[in-house]
Amino acid sequence: MTNKARLALLMASVFAFLVSFGFLPKNNHAHNPLATSDTNRQIFWADSVLQSMSLEEKIGQLFMISTYSNRNESHYSDIEEKIKKYHIGGLIFFQGDPETQAKLTNRYQAKSSVPMLIGIDAEWGLGMRLENTVSFPKQITLGAIDDANLIMEMGEEIGRQCRRMGIHINFAPVADVNTNPENPVINYRSFGESKDWVAEKASAYATGLQNMHVMAVAKHFPGHGDTDTDSHVALPVVRHTKKRLYEQELLPFKTLINKGIRGIMIGHLYVPAFESRSNTPATVSKSIVTDLLQKEMLFDGLTFTDAMNMRGITRQFSAGQAEVEAYKAGNDVLLQTSHLEEAFAKLKSGFEEGELKIEELDKHVLKILMAKYQSGLSNYQPIELEGLGEYLNDIRSSKLKLKLYRDAVTTVRSEKDLIPLKYLDTLKIASVTVSASDDNSLQEEFLKYAPIAKFSIPKPSSSKDWRDIVEQADQYNLMIVSVHDMNSLRRRNFGVSPSTIDFIEALSKKTHVIVCTFGNPYGLMLYDKFPNLICGYEDQPEAYQALAEVLFGGLSSQGKLPVTASRKAQFDSGVLTAELSRLIEDEPYKVGMYASRLERIDTIVANAIKQHTFPGCQVLVAKSGRVIFNRAYGNRRYGFDEPVSTETLYDLASMTKVSATLQAVMILNERGWLDLNLKASDYLPELKGTNKENMVIADILEHQAGLRSFEAYWTHTKDKGRFLPEYYESKPTENNLQVADGLYIKRKIRDDVWKWIIESKLSTRKDSHGGYRYLYSDLGLITMQKIVERITGQTLDQFVEQNIYQPLGMWHTLFNPLKKFKKEQIAPTEQDNIFRERQVWGTVHDPNAALLGGVAGHAGLFSNTWDLAKLYDMNMMNGWYGERQYLFPETVSHFATNFTKKSHRGIGWDKPKSGDERSDMSDMASASTFGHTGFTGTVVWVDPDNELIFIMLSNRVYPRSDNNRISQLKIRRLVHDAVYSALKEPS
Repeated sequence: MTNKARLALLMASVFAFLVSFGFLPKNNHAHNPLATSDTNRQIFWADSVLQSMSLEEKIGQLFMISTYSNRNESHYSDIEEKIKKYHIGGLIFFQGDPETQAKLTNRYQAKSSVPMLIGIDAEWGLGMRLENTVSFPKQITLGAIDDANLIMEMGEEIGRQCRRMGIHINFAPVADVNTNPENPVINYRSFGESKDWVAEKASAYATGLQNMHVMAVAKHFPGHGDTDTDSHVALPVVRHTKKRLYEQELLPFKTLINKGIRGIMIGHLYVPAFESRSNTPATVSKSIVTDLLQKEMLFDGLTFTDAMNMRGITRQFSAGQAEVEAYKAGNDVLLQTSHLEEAFAKLKSGFEEGELKIEELDKHVLKILMAKYQSGLSNYQPIELEGLGEYLNDIRSSKLKLKLYRDAVTTVRSEKDLIPLKYLDTLKIASVTVSASDDNSLQEEFLKYAPIAKFSIPKPSSSKDWRDIVEQADQYNLMIVSVHDMNSLRRRNFGVSPSTIDFIEALSKKTHVIVCTFGNPYGLMLYDKFPNLICGYEDQPEAYQALAEVLFGGLSSQGKLPVTASRKAQFDSGVLTAELSRLIEDEPYKVGMYASRLERIDTIVANAIKQHTFPGCQVLVAKSGRVIFNRAYGNRRYGFDEPVSTETLYDLASMTKVSATLQAVMILNERGWLDLNLKASDYLPELKGTNKENMVIADILEHQAGLRSFEAYWTHTKDKGRFLPEYYESKPTENNLQVADGLYIKRKIRDDVWKWIIESKLSTRKDSHGGYRYLYSDLGLITMQKIVERITGQTLDQFVEQNIYQPLGMWHTLFNPLKKFKKEQIAPTEQDNIFRERQVWGTVHDPNAALLGGVAGHAGLFSNTWDLAKLYDMNMMNGWYGERQYLFPETVSHFATNFTKKSHRGIGWDKPKSGDERSDMSDMASASTFGHTGFTGTVVWVDPDNELIFIMLSNRVYPRSDNNRISQLKIRRLVHDAVYSALKEPS
């Protein structure tokens, strides 16, 4: 016979073998998988390896033993010896860390003559088993998500990480339908109580894994959901009829088989409907494994036992016998035996004595070898260790994790549509965390939206633990109570103490309460008497962020309960809440921008800090109502370990002009209280008869009214370096204003400064028509402050706080921040050796604003990027934010338009200047762009055409104000350029 004929005969024999035992469908030749070259290679590789194996090597392929990467050398050496002695087919890794596991995988694979399948039980990602890796939401959380594609995306991400770790099998998803709330072992590991939901979501997860060439293993066949016993400690019994089992428990597995699942795990369950022998686990039941799963349900992938060291199986057999019986039942892989030596010996004896057929063994081993080929083990390569940690923790995982929690958050009840919270300025809110960990960040997420009073109590045992809080409750018209650490089972009351419920009841008698739960959704049964209830599912930072976004209207609540917790918390229920168009963080690609180009900002800022341009800064980019970049860099001071956070407050300097004064002017103008075409003297009679009598309001705002740029009025308050006692005091009183730390000035100074402004000379710069030329002026905005205060009868800070900052939830934006925040939360500015003779920190840097007590029309405001983004998003969206109209669209566009030929500016706003290589604005900004800069190193640009907001805050004046590298190096422009480059696809 020729070699070609032998090859054809071998192919035909192998094909017939695979078809006869269900490995391949009985197709016609035109659809024969053997017709593809890759399938040919797969079969021939597997068959050639099989033909070279001894009996011991074949038996060894059946075993997948457990190992750890957090043990000692004795354990590692023992695994090596078992690999060599018993020719182990695979390993399942448990606790440890990724770097050590990768090294051990390389080490163990080097000892194996046939590369081993590496598995892990990572239902919610590698973080379930390995330190310093990502944990995704648990399956019951995923059960609340409507979009199965999102779950498939998670499966792909877990698969990607597994491949990088040299892992070929993930023992997931759980395909059990959890119809028994008392289930002690499946419970939150299930997608829920609906067979259809479980089928859909389990299929999505498995598809995602297998898209990345990682074998998915569905478990625990034929269905562990309706049990009240943990198979780790005893044998659960499933007593349903065949009809019920086919309709319910088996449906997800059938769906997975139809969709090509490559692995199924058999549970240690006694199912009398399919197994006549009493107390016989499905794992050792031929009628379940072979007859039901493989023959009737046509599953031709690898069949795995559940762990063979669990008491649900070991209590009934002598050492090693359970493995023999599981093999005889039809399982391909014997998982996690604790009796390897005995099981191996008994199997070998059975084959040698003819009790077990070697032909049957060959079928199992061939399936295992084919799976190894599909996993790439025919061309095994060791794991590359370099960059492993960074790969496993890159940004795509954290973003996906947040997306999953966002889609899961479920508003169970909302009385009178209280959720989301609409009118923040009418609410006085307190937050109470119960049983929260020390690093719980939920309240910090709330603070992004509104000022809240913060309380926290450990798990209360009696009223003495919470009585003080209840006594203060009537100070607030809303209290948000979040209950944490709720993942215990029902018989332990889900970890919630009875006193916790008593506490919420006591609060509810005094004020409105919203209950937020983080944990097992079955625990919602505890809160039936409370009308406002949100389920965040898990104690994870991403879950906190997602719930806060829903509560405050940044996102609508999309989740539906995956289980029935009570009569008032039914399966598939959930309130679809409104989205109030408030800013939330999101991914650049969601708004058509490219993250890789935004990453350039990191390099630009790092170089700027290295060159002492500023000690630290914040950068925020928002696009189309989504914050897509929000980072803090460096420290508050050089030489100190004082990291800037996104909550650090910066002195905005001249950004105050547009962030406070101009906002007030726009409000008054559209109310008809302030006419831009009238003169300042029409509102300030004291200007009549002076050289400022004829200044028109619009001209003042456009910096063309003839006012000088700046006057050093502080020089009037000192004599030969000495602080004049008629002005200054060293201690605070009701009649003085803080200038700096330990330095106060008497209130009469405000009248004196205004008198000095009135008496000041005008500019000599005039045009050919006799009018004043453009000259940027701080004095003009102090004048506008006076007009605002005269019209409203309120100080500027009071007016903008009441009409803008409070309604927008800008609680980090204020004048004189030391009245509310600690010094350590504020970036310092100049070491002022001339005027104040001390470090300026927490009080305004601008000298004239300091004389005015920190509240001035041109400077004095402090804020951070997140707060400012709300204000500028409102302006960009034509006065609309959070379902509330703050300004008319016509007002915003009018003030942001350039009407004068004397300069490039709008009415108050700075704008692009044609042909000017500005140091603070990209030349890619559209002509509609408006914003402002600040002397301290701050900038904002709002581009309505591109729906783009760029904010950068720094303290470049620390420690000296003559440091002008930020302009010399054009740092703000470079960062702005990087923002615009992210609008274009990388080449």
